Amino acid sequence: MKNTAEVIPMPSAPEVKQTPNPAWAFNLDHVHSWAYWDNAFTEEECERIIELGNSKTKKQGTTGAGLSEIRKSEIAWLYPSDDLDWAYRRMTDIITNLNDRFFKFDLFGATEGFQFTKYTAPGGKYGQHIDSAPGTLIRKLSFTLQLSDPKDYKGGDLCLYLGDKPEVMKRDRGYVALFPSYVLHEVTPVTKGTRYSLVSWITGKPFK
Repeated sequence: MKNTAEVIPMPSAPEVKQTPNPAWAFNLDHVHSWAYWDNAFTEEECERIIELGNSKTKKQGTTGAGLSEIRKSEIAWLYPSDDLDWAYRRMTDIITNLNDRFFKFDLFGATEGFQFTKYTAPGGKYGQHIDSAPGTLIRKLSFTLQLSDPKDYKGGDLCLYLGDKPEVMKRDRGYVALFPSYVLHEVTPVTKGTRYSLVSWITGKPFK
């Protein structure tokens, strides 16, 4: 007699409706929101830059739109020819290192020079702004070098706005903060003393 196996019909699986996903990522985003370098400059080097900056003719800082009410500071421009080639070389090495690790932008260099900035109490500040704008050089990265001893002033925090709460940068002397120039940021009002900083913008090819 031929053996036969009984076939038991299995219940059909319930229909699962899948929602179409329109996203199709080519690459993951490798750009960080900011980076930093501790002890980039010594106290003596910071004092040297402050002395040089204070020896220059300073003017009131303005914005690209001329909105002076959001900015209260004095500025002077410092270049390698001001016996500052050593600082330019130091910042070049730091920015190149951090860019390779955290941003990977295609950069030209600090084509606008270094801006020495003096924020004096009461009220020295730079309200919320971004450093890039249409019709200007293509700024890709912004840096701030903290020159002042944090005991010499109150207020004057560099804040980056990346979410609901500001990211407050460290106040340590010789500390460098580096971030994309399209990041919203501010220097809060100085309430006591004077805050000195050195800033610049690293330009490059158009984003694409």
